[in-house]
Amino acid sequence: MLETVKYLMGSAGANGFGSKSTAEEVTEASPDLRSITAIITGATSGIGAETARVLAKRGARLVLPARNLKAAEETKARIAADFPGSHIIVLPLDLSSLSSVRSFASRFLSLGLPLHLLINNAGKFSHDRAISEDGIEMTFATNYLGHFLLTKLLLNRMVKTAREAGIQGRIVNVSSSIHGWFSGDGIRYLDLITRKKIPYDATRAYALSKLANVLHTKELAERLKEMDADVTVNCVHPGIVRTRLTRDREGFVTDLAFFMASKLLKTIPQAAATTCYVATHPRVAGVSGKYFADCNEVSPSSLGTNRHEAARLWLVSEAMAAERPQQAGFLPDPLPLNRTEEM
Repeated sequence: MLETVKYLMGSAGANGFGSKSTAEEVTEASPDLRSITAIITGATSGIGAETARVLAKRGARLVLPARNLKAAEETKARIAADFPGSHIIVLPLDLSSLSSVRSFASRFLSLGLPLHLLINNAGKFSHDRAISEDGIEMTFATNYLGHFLLTKLLLNRMVKTAREAGIQGRIVNVSSSIHGWFSGDGIRYLDLITRKKIPYDATRAYALSKLANVLHTKELAERLKEMDADVTVNCVHPGIVRTRLTRDREGFVTDLAFFMASKLLKTIPQAAATTCYVATHPRVAGVSGKYFADCNEVSPSSLGTNRHEAARLWLVSEAMAAERPQQAGFLPDPLPLNRTEEM
């Protein structure tokens, strides 16, 4: 109850920011980002677009991957109109397609640009069951697996940039508090919904994809530490906000739900604040493997802190994202469960 009151009041946390802080406010401590190159997925609307706008205002060079290139060019034009001289590059990317992720990474790397900041922001909520061209449930493929492969393919460039520039690289995975709604064996559940062995639950599938973002953050942080790389990775919950993410569920029920929850909703500038804070603020330097909400470090779900599950998901993800994956519906399990849970 106390946390809800603090949220509604916008009470500042230990770092001086809270639920009412905006992306512009949290980046005031880092006003000059002219030496930074940032990739932001899902920047054509909503939280991603505001994140891109604010980072451009602070001087960052932006690379905007997009499935809809027209929308990305429109975003670029809006930012350029507000901040003449902005350096923005638009490149094609469909995160649900592993071949598209590889093509994007190849195009970006061929530009010879440094990479200081990777913000894995794009998200999808599929109301109906759909399978990606790679044979993976679409929400999981888009929200998690595409970002997993994208990060993997760009990681060496980030490590090299940090070493040569002396500027710590940062990876930000945008998750959601909904990740805590998932319980059970995520890998088995993904296999079952992918092969249509159980009824499709859109909310549970979305929660699983966001849990995967949290587990990815945890495992990648450990691997970066072992590499002695000057790159951090953290996960954020932007808050409750109405964006195009709900476009598949528009209608009276959705409208009514958002109206009733209107007091809990953030504005887009407020929702982008935690991402921008973790991406740029000096206080977050050296912090890695953590979960943030309302610009402050908080605890994810108990499953989201499970190192065994993080390592298990990583190995399965590498198998799914391999250039020559096994047959769709395989979902190999290289690490056994260390607990007994119901589906």
